[in-house]
Amino acid sequence: VQLQACGGGLVQAGGSLRLSCSASGGTFRMYTMAWFRQAPGKEREFVAAIRSGGSTTYADTVKGRFTISRDNAKNTVYLQMNSLKPEDTALYYCAASRTVILSSIMSKTSYAHWGQGTQVTVSS
Repeated sequence: VQLQACGGGLVQAGGSLRLSCSASGGTFRMYTMAWFRQAPGKEREFVAAIRSGGSTTYADTVKGRFTISRDNAKNTVYLQMNSLKPEDTALYYCAASRTVILSSIMSKTSYAHWGQGTQVTVSS
């Protein structure tokens, strides 16, 4: 499956952005979809995931502020980001997996398919 992410940009602290990731070349509804992010000099970290059945998992750092959703008819996963903070600044990546299990859903090694990143910059 090929993934294409978009929607990043520059926003002030407290603002909102919505990222989108469109998929092609696979049976989208069968994939667990996730968002990761990587800030300069830091490891790529888990942000959120949504399984094929619609259940969601969030990193503690974004819980209550970010919402992941999917539209299987459009082969697209979204990340709605509210109350953004400067520490949310990073390159955001979408990822897909057919085989990830719940206990490993936050691990980047569980995902075989990655999109290019989209930059999110939050100014203070």
